[in-house]
Amino acid sequence: METESEPVRGLVDVDVQPLSALHERVGERVELTVGGDPDEDALVDELADMDVVFTTSRLPISRRVLEATNLSVVAKFGTGLDNVDVEAANDHGIPVTYTPGLNALSVAEHALGLLLATLRRTVHAQRVLESGGWRDETPIGRQLSGKTVGIVGYGRIGQRFATLLDGFHAETLAFDPYVEQEDAELTGTAMTTLDSLLERSDAVVITTELTDETRGMLDEAAFAAMKPSAVVVNVARGAVIDQSALIGALRDETIAGAGLDVFESEPLTPDSPLHGFETVTLTPHIAARTEEASVACIDRLATNALALLDGRTVPDRYLATGSGLR
Repeated sequence: METESEPVRGLVDVDVQPLSALHERVGERVELTVGGDPDEDALVDELADMDVVFTTSRLPISRRVLEATNLSVVAKFGTGLDNVDVEAANDHGIPVTYTPGLNALSVAEHALGLLLATLRRTVHAQRVLESGGWRDETPIGRQLSGKTVGIVGYGRIGQRFATLLDGFHAETLAFDPYVEQEDAELTGTAMTTLDSLLERSDAVVITTELTDETRGMLDEAAFAAMKPSAVVVNVARGAVIDQSALIGALRDETIAGAGLDVFESEPLTPDSPLHGFETVTLTPHIAARTEEASVACIDRLATNALALLDGRTVPDRYLATGSGLR
């Protein structure tokens, strides 16, 4: 590990904002370079002389990237680690620090916003207004109050989202095989099976991590099991949904709409069929991007990265590897 007096170089993903906060926290110790090409070959070149990388979910910190560079620390913003090969990092003694829970409320709030916008067809209404139309040319929206909302994945984000629904008097269901019913009692949420959740819910909100178990979880059969009036919201990872199956379900009106912040391939291309649906609300993977959450994550990652570079310990909850370096 680096000693406190040695110069340290760090690559910062261009998506990390506000950059000034990271400079303030580590600028005296780490020479920061802003960049990060999502192409593996280009990223290897950028990381050639770097000791630490501060990354969002945008950069592929793969086994190949880790083995071709000399990183001492990987600092990942947020909870999801699907873009970081944690096993490879562990194999090579590279600690991975991340920020589980620190952006959970921001993501939960965005999920609620997407759900409301989808039910009320807000984006379509704005387009009507921009084209010179008025309310008689817009579809009638639907209320959230009194509906049944199913939450797929009941971790930090899912639990916070459930608490935000309190004022809507919604019935909340959740599917998460790693959560017991007693752990959901504080939010009044009923744990159930995925099949039951899909059949009963007026809205299905995805907050689960992307794993081998959850990849493609919402497929053609899942959409067929949902109510024709139901909508789906995804603030987790795009690959949890089979995107082609979703497009087919929207086109065939198997479901009534979708609110999406994440996509199978990012960024979403301008020619994606998803742009063509009046029943779909799209945002560019911004659920966690609030000033409050960003500053909290930067502060924690900066503290952890400096500690790890100095060979000091950090709390286990912020470490994704058992590398023995803490």
